[in-house]
Formats: sequence, C-alpha cells, structure tokens
Amino acid sequence: MEGASCAHDHDCGDHDCGSMWRLNQFVDTPKVRALNEEVQGSCKELFRGWEERLDRSKCCSSEEDDPELIIHVPFTCDVKLKSICVIGGLDDTSPKLLKVFLNREDVDFTNASDLPPVQEWELLEDPNGVFEYNTKFRKFQAVSSITMYFPESYGGNQTKIHFIGFKGEATQNQRDKIVNAVYEVKPIPEDHKAGNDEMAMKSIF
Repeated sequence: MEGASCAHDHDCGDHDCGSMWRLNQFVDTPKVRALNEEVQGSCKELFRGWEERLDRSKCCSSEEDDPELIIHVPFTCDVKLKSICVIGGLDDTSPKLLKVFLNREDVDFTNASDLPPVQEWELLEDPNGVFEYNTKFRKFQAVSSITMYFPESYGGNQTKIHFIGFKGEATQNQRDKIVNAVYEVKPIPEDHKAGNDEMAMKSIF
C-alpha cells in the first residue's frame, strides 16, 4: 500500500498550484464513465480546475448500501502521471482505498478485485484536498486512460467523491487531431473535380 504526501506545505496564494494540477484539462470529459454511480453522468463533473476543487455541489456517489465505484478516465493525449488528489465526501462517505489500472477498457466489477492493479493507495479522509498520492512514475509514462477502482468507504455504506485531480505532464500527442489530419489529406471525389486532386493535395502540404 502506498501512503499520501502533503500537497500543501505552502500558501497557494503565493504558488501557482493550478498549473501544477493542470492535467485535468486533458481529461476527455464526454468519454468519462462510471459503474455504480447513483446519478448517471455525475462522474464527468469531478475533473474541474484546481481552483474549483472545493465546490461540494459537484458529487459522484455510489449507489446507497453499495460503496464500490469504478471511474474510467480517458485523456485527449498521452500523459505522464505524477500524483493524484481525491477529495471525498463527509460523514464517513470518503473512499478508503484506491486501485488504478492503466490503458485498459475491460475493468468492471467482475474482475476489478482479482486484477493486479498498477498501483494502490490507502486514502485519507481529506475534505480540503491537502494530500496527494504519488505514483510509481516510471509505470505512468504513457497513460492514455486510467481506471480508478474505489472498493470501500470509511463508513461502509456509500462512497462520495467531490473532486479528482491529476498532476503530471501532457505529451501533446493528441490522438484525435492526428486522426482528423489523416482524413483531411484524403481527397474526396465529390469535393474535387477531375484533374484537380493532385493540385489539392499539394496545397494541403
């Protein structure tokens, strides 16, 4: 089990904390999904800017009497993930354990308990986002997606999460833009008159 380190031994007013936790801007929010969330789609609101981390009106909760929660988070480009921040709920609803899996789409409740996670942490109750959980950085170098499995909460009946933050580096290798460029350089017959395809390709490049 990995422990937490203090993320704030300084005043954020004198340090640009938001820039350090900037990876949330690379979360592919429309594609974020959760299993066992009480309100469908609520998981998409967790990955806000750092300055909005204490907005407790945003919440992803597991179903009542079932604290397990799985959140799958794809990125718009590959990232190097250094640490994670999790702000859980009050009244013993904060998650107690986090297991993460990288770059896989098949994690669900049928296998999450049996699969070996890339890393796991014992989480602290942290309503103000004071702590961060450092990754084994060499294993988090080319992350296209992260699946986060929260198997239990402190109270045992329900898990609530208000914010998840990621610290690290983006590679800028944005896959969607590359795909679009491939389609743009392919001539479309109805868009080009006969004999003009070659000229059109030259103008693109």
